[in-house]
Amino acid sequence: MSTAQVFGGRMRSYLEFVTAILYFFMVRAFAHRSADAWASEVWSPLIAQAMILFLLVTGYALFGYMLDGQQRPMGQQGLPARPGWKSEAGLGLAIGWAAAVLCVLPLTVVGGIAVVLRTDLSSWGWLIADAGYFALAAMAEEVAFRGYGFQRFVQSVGPVAASLGFAALYAIVQGLRPGASMISITVAVVFSLALSTAYLRTRALWVSWGLNFGWKASRALIFGLAVNGVNSHSSVVEGNPMGPFWITGGGYGMEGSWVALVVMLAAFFAVFRATRELDFRYNAPVIVPGGIPVDLDAASRRQHEAAMGPAEAASPALVQILPVAAPPASVESEKTSTEQPEKSQ
Repeated sequence: MSTAQVFGGRMRSYLEFVTAILYFFMVRAFAHRSADAWASEVWSPLIAQAMILFLLVTGYALFGYMLDGQQRPMGQQGLPARPGWKSEAGLGLAIGWAAAVLCVLPLTVVGGIAVVLRTDLSSWGWLIADAGYFALAAMAEEVAFRGYGFQRFVQSVGPVAASLGFAALYAIVQGLRPGASMISITVAVVFSLALSTAYLRTRALWVSWGLNFGWKASRALIFGLAVNGVNSHSSVVEGNPMGPFWITGGGYGMEGSWVALVVMLAAFFAVFRATRELDFRYNAPVIVPGGIPVDLDAASRRQHEAAMGPAEAASPALVQILPVAAPPASVESEKTSTEQPEKSQ
């Protein structure tokens, strides 16, 4: 491949990456404005996330089909319906839930959480809606930051530079939220690197989606804590953390604490370790045979004949002619008995 072809391929991938990012921000703005205009304040966040996910998946699939000739654009952008995808999502969910628990444990020891429970039926119904919101939001983030645009950027600059670039982009988006700090931005960078590692080692979004969903939904729905500065996600559990800022993160949530930074670093290595088998399955190089087929037996036979001369023709096998079968003994005895009376006469 010539240098011009390589440069052209990388430049093309970079332009597709820029197009994907611009499309993401357009979809994000359109979905939020449309949801605010069409739905009530209660349902607006859920509808906005559903619209963002739908427009991103369909739009990026169209990009892949038209710009890159992808025959299976849904699967190739990170959503393959392959065997074991549910187990992969469960693996990420387990790591995200464990990270949330590790952040909450020091809080319960040093300070505490004042918990308020609501047990009415309507609250449990809204809890299901809140779980759907986090599931849609996590998948929308993964499609936006680990889907088509990320893959085009990997083709342009490589996996390490692409992971760092998208980590910076994700940190900028999170830094625009009210109450964000340098600690929360650093946590966002490490968290994004862990999610990108999950994709690169599995070539799918299932592990990263489970990690994203488990990390955020566990803190909001199970412990009632704030997520990215919003503490109204759970309708059943409402938690009020008590303790120093380096553990609680203040009003922004656990993402703004030093404990979360340490836990995210541990989660990064946990993802790397847990995806070892998946990395071997989906990233191991495929050995493609090259050259032309060769008949080794015929080649060795020709070499032997060239060195020793052609083999002598085998002598014809002997053919044995069987003798005529002798008559049975009973027939011979009858002949003898008939001949003896004739002689006596």
